[in-house]
Amino acid sequence: VLKVYPEKTAKRRAKHLNVHQSGKSDCGVKSNIKSIPGVMTIRGCAYAGSKGVVWGPIKDMVHISHGPVGCGQYSWGSRRNYYVGTTGIDSFVTLQFTSDFQEKDIVFGGDKKLVKVLDEIQELFPLNHGITIQSECPIGLIGDDIEAVSRSKSKEYGGKTIVPVRCEGFRGVSQSLGHHIANDAVRDWIFDKLDPDGKPKFEPTPYDVAIIGDYNIGGDAWSSRILLEEMGLRVIAQWSGDGSLAELEATPKAKLNILHCYRSMNYISRH
Repeated sequence: VLKVYPEKTAKRRAKHLNVHQSGKSDCGVKSNIKSIPGVMTIRGCAYAGSKGVVWGPIKDMVHISHGPVGCGQYSWGSRRNYYVGTTGIDSFVTLQFTSDFQEKDIVFGGDKKLVKVLDEIQELFPLNHGITIQSECPIGLIGDDIEAVSRSKSKEYGGKTIVPVRCEGFRGVSQSLGHHIANDAVRDWIFDKLDPDGKPKFEPTPYDVAIIGDYNIGGDAWSSRILLEEMGLRVIAQWSGDGSLAELEATPKAKLNILHCYRSMNYISRH
């Protein structure tokens, strides 16, 4: 395996390959180290945890892979997050949006390009209910101010929800930190901006529950929802498979959070 690599790469990869010998519990493979910025790995990164797991399945929001085209292409349509909606009209899960960073964007900054991308999305997909900006490694390395862009464009679009997510891949050794970052972005940019009076957009009942941490892979959240509703409960939100921005906003009104994937959603449930 190592012979096909260049010498420098082979030396590095040698730490991650070994033969397991019978009777030994450890084969000496070095793992759980930070990904190298700019190098796509077979393992998930913080960007993968945010864009691919938590935010990506929210169907009525457009999720921009902000950076070079590779990460967005690599993470495009790899999970079977089923949803109900018309793709390209009011649902965008299986579409790929990228700012396609080039060398000049690294040198001069990409904020102007991000503004252009947001304007194009507003023009081409007017029925989107919100936009997230999923940062790839170069955004954090060059220090682009995606928060300022989000605030100014949100104001320009009449208060539209635009969420900057600082999920650059190098921030975590695995996708798990990306889950945490994504959860924090929901807290800071959606929950904290809800009506301070807390007036619900629907009539609450004592039986309102939220399914947290089910990504509807192959439609499994739909099965859970059917069972819960047959028990007499009302599911007001799915996180985030077949989920919507309105469901995210409704979640604090739930009487109970039913947590499926603890690893990805314990943060928001505690909040």
